[in-house]
Amino acid sequence: MSTPSIVVVTAGLGEPSTTALLGENLSEATTQALAAAGVEASFTQISLRSLATDITNHYLTGFPMGKLATALDQVREANALIVVTPVFKASYSGLFKSFWDLVEDGSLAGKPVLIAATGGTARHSLMLETAMRPLFSYLKATVAPSGVFAATDDFGSDRNLAPRVAKAATEFAQLVLWTLGPAATAGQAAQQAGESEAKQQAVQDANAGSFFGILEKERGGQAPAAAYKAPGLEDLTVIPFEELLKRNTPGA
Repeated sequence: MSTPSIVVVTAGLGEPSTTALLGENLSEATTQALAAAGVEASFTQISLRSLATDITNHYLTGFPMGKLATALDQVREANALIVVTPVFKASYSGLFKSFWDLVEDGSLAGKPVLIAATGGTARHSLMLETAMRPLFSYLKATVAPSGVFAATDDFGSDRNLAPRVAKAATEFAQLVLWTLGPAATAGQAAQQAGESEAKQQAVQDANAGSFFGILEKERGGQAPAAAYKAPGLEDLTVIPFEELLKRNTPGA
């Protein structure tokens, strides 16, 4: 199948940023979940901190400039999104909302989106359901069933955060595969058909004499040593009959 493109948008303001770190953790977990299904995805990181000036200029001029134009194109062309914001006043940050206000209408329609947020205390965790999920539902995205909220105390302790990241990433990966279903099914079917055809050809060749090099001789070629192998058995060394005759003939 074609490689799905996933854009990770983070709105952390600090450097280093726990919001950016959570985005990286979700990217890695999603990579593993997709790899388990035989799918390799490409990831693009967008830090809204570096776009703050361009976002402000867009509101003043009405035109996206510089890296902001590129970021908006990447969001529009992505197959899926991972979005992470810090919690400000029990909701997403102003910078985060300002970016999504600039996204073209309909550009997120039907796209899988994994929502996540960071905050100083777990008491803000419900903002995923009261603020972020309604925002991306309004944008007509397909929001993954589980989001991830990470409080400051969660970082450095994999006992609680890592399993939640893995669970959300697995659900998100399944949603991506389901959304790209026809292409994924076609690609996997082609690969399986190719493997099945190769196995059938190997069996037919073995039955036709490939095991002893007869088939290759009839085809006018010399079979490589690796071809003298029965399915499920180790490689064999085939000694020509003339050589065996010489070895067993006294005085030869």
